[in-house]
Amino acid sequence: MTKFSANLGFLWADLPLPDAIHAAHGAGFDAVECHWPYETDTALINTALSETGLRMLGLNTTRGNHQSGDNGLSALPARNAEARSAIDQAINYAAAINCGNIHVMAGFAAGAKAHDTFVANLSYACTSAAQHNITILVEPLNSYDAPDYFLQTTGQAVQIINEVDAPNLKLMFDCYHVQLMEGDLTHKLTTLLPYIGHIQFAGVPSRGQPDFGEVNYAHIFRHIKAQGYTVPLGAEYKPQHDTAKTLGWMAHLRG
Repeated sequence: MTKFSANLGFLWADLPLPDAIHAAHGAGFDAVECHWPYETDTALINTALSETGLRMLGLNTTRGNHQSGDNGLSALPARNAEARSAIDQAINYAAAINCGNIHVMAGFAAGAKAHDTFVANLSYACTSAAQHNITILVEPLNSYDAPDYFLQTTGQAVQIINEVDAPNLKLMFDCYHVQLMEGDLTHKLTTLLPYIGHIQFAGVPSRGQPDFGEVNYAHIFRHIKAQGYTVPLGAEYKPQHDTAKTLGWMAHLRG
């Protein structure tokens, strides 16, 4: 049976994070993950996780000044000090709540200097995170939702992972982003499995519920299971209305 993780950056986003954890548990999710939890006291998160028996699978480094257009900092040569501060913040927070993965956000950048900056910051992140048994993730984002984001394809991500050459650096394979940029999900999941640290999904192209759109997730999830991948898959979709009313997909996609 396929297991699912609720991404609380989108699901139950109207609730305080501890309440969202309880809501995910009540809805039958097997784990949770989030985007930017930093305004919530880690003690409150730990209490909610303990009460529900769920584990927080992942969180993101801060975007920076989102109001000014930031969407990550780690590939921005002029923002290196801020990027490493964001990495430190994420590692400290993740360690405090026993969260196993951190998505290090690259940001809007391009060129050789951005590449070198991202590689150096990922090396820094991996070294620091290894002390807490934390995995660092990189995630390609599609150019429709995030034009000019530095990391856009799985090929680019694999090149960077190989260059950093750290055992705790993995690929966040978001089926939604990969389908929009590259397609061929079944073959890519097979080929890239050794690099994958976490898998997310949403309906394509709307980023809504996974039972609407062009991707047959029943097939995709069966294929993932057949590859021996058993980690909960991250439901990172944008509910069209109240989250609880959008969960009809869970029963038939569990397999």
